Amino acid sequence: MKPTRDIAALVVAVLALHLGVGAAMSRVQSPSSDGELRLAYAGAPETWPRPDLLPGAAFEEFAPLPPAPEPADNPTTPQKAALGQKLFDDPNLSASGQIACASCHARELGFADGLRTSFGHDRQRGRRNAPSVATAAWATSLFWDGRASTLEEQSLHPIVDGKEMAAELPVVTARIAADAAYAAPFAEAFGTPDVTTDRIARALAAFQRTLKPRSSRYARFLGGQANALNDQQLRGLHLFRTKAGCANCHSGPLLSDQRFHNLGLHFYGRAREDLGRYEVTRNPADVGAFRTPSLLNMNRTGPWMHNGLFPTLDGLVAFYNGGGARPRPRPEQVGDPLFPTTDALVVQRSLTRQEREDLIAFLEAL
Repeated sequence: MKPTRDIAALVVAVLALHLGVGAAMSRVQSPSSDGELRLAYAGAPETWPRPDLLPGAAFEEFAPLPPAPEPADNPTTPQKAALGQKLFDDPNLSASGQIACASCHARELGFADGLRTSFGHDRQRGRRNAPSVATAAWATSLFWDGRASTLEEQSLHPIVDGKEMAAELPVVTARIAADAAYAAPFAEAFGTPDVTTDRIARALAAFQRTLKPRSSRYARFLGGQANALNDQQLRGLHLFRTKAGCANCHSGPLLSDQRFHNLGLHFYGRAREDLGRYEVTRNPADVGAFRTPSLLNMNRTGPWMHNGLFPTLDGLVAFYNGGGARPRPRPEQVGDPLFPTTDALVVQRSLTRQEREDLIAFLEAL
C-alpha cells in the first residue's frame, strides 16, 4: 500500500472509532460528495464500497493483473516468444500469403483491428468482431463462443478458417520449413530446427502470453496512485460497481467473469443470427450467449460486442442502461425451446445523463 493510501486508510479507521463502525460503513457505502467518495476508495480494493450485485453474479474483487499463467508443457522463453512474434506477423501462414495474425490483431489498435467485423481471405467478411488478444494469456476460454481452452489450440483456428486465413496446416508447416530464415529461430526456441505444426502453435501461444494491456489511469490507481483517477472517473468507478451494475459481469483482475451471457443480440431466426456458445455446447441454455470480454484498454479496442454493433461508448452505455435487448418471439417462434432469453443480470439501470458521462469517463480510463 502506498503512503497516500496508508494515510487515507488511517482516516477511515479514525472515523470508524469516532462515529461507530456501522455509521462509518454507511457513510463509505453511500458517499455524498467527491471528497467522501475519494475517501471511500482510498484503500485497497477489498476496503472499497461493496458492489451492488444481482442473484447469480460471480464477483471477484478488483485487482491488478497477476503474472501471466503458462502451461508446464510450454513454458515461455524469450527465444520462443520471439519466434512466435515472427510467425504472428508472417502472412505466409495464410493461403494467399497476404494475411497475418497481426492483420486482425494490430499492436497499434490494442491487438484488435478497429473494424465491426474483420475482413479475411478473398475479402470475405467474418460475422464476429476481432477481440483484442492483449489479455488472452489470462483467459480461461478463447473466442467469443469459448471453443478453445488454450492459446495453443486457439492459435491454429484462424489459420484454417475459410473466412480468415483459409490455409491448410500441412501446407503452412511445409512453407515455413522451407524458409531458411526460420531455421535458427526454431533451433533457438526448441533445440532443433525442425518445423512442426505443434511447434508453430506453441510459439504463437508463447508470444501471446508476453502481451499485456498498456498501463492506464485505472491500473495506476489500483497500484496506489490516489490521484490517477480524477473526480469524474472516480464517480464512474463507483457507478460501475453500484448503480450501473457493470460489476455483475465485469470484475476481478480482467474485469471479466469469464462466463457467457446473452444480451439479446443474437438475432435469432433472422438474417444476422448468431447462436454463440450454443454452437459449441449444443446446450439450449447457451443460445445467444457470448463470453464476457475483458474491459482493460477497452477505449482502444472498439467497436464493441461480438458483432461490433456499437461504435461509440455512448451507445454502448445507453444499451446497457436500457436493459439490453429483449427480442420477442414471432408467432411461429412461440414455444420454440431454443428461443433465447436475455440474461437476468442485464436489467434497466435508469442512469442520468451525468451518470452516463461519468461512467464513460471511467471506461476511457481503463
